[in-house]
Amino acid sequence: MKQNIVHIALVVRDYDEALDFYVNKLNFELIEDTYQPEQDKRWVVVAPPGGTGTTLLLARASKPEQEPFIGNQTGGRVFLFLNSDDFWRDYHAMQAKGIKFIREPKQAEYGMVAVFEDLYGNLWDLLQLNEDHPIVRRMN
Repeated sequence: MKQNIVHIALVVRDYDEALDFYVNKLNFELIEDTYQPEQDKRWVVVAPPGGTGTTLLLARASKPEQEPFIGNQTGGRVFLFLNSDDFWRDYHAMQAKGIKFIREPKQAEYGMVAVFEDLYGNLWDLLQLNEDHPIVRRMN
């Protein structure tokens, strides 16, 4: 049996502002942007450059009860983990594009890590996992 988590839904306020952030600041690739007239919404999927795993589905809040979760999908905990093949390249590129880091880079037992915010305040780890980390071994 083989299964994969294909998408993670990220609640956003506006498709275009979210696309601007993820594509132009984080350098993600736009995979799909399809209008669905029956629900008056868009199916917007982005992925990290060169990534072959899980993608983000940018899901506009469609009901008032969803709006409070924009930027707070995990109650203030780090929500997503972006692994890089070159931590310092990506860290400096993100800083140059105005990405706000709320925890400075540090060497941890599992690799390099720093915490940044997306445009809504969701927390992300920027990582470069050690080569012997179980996730890295699994990706190779």
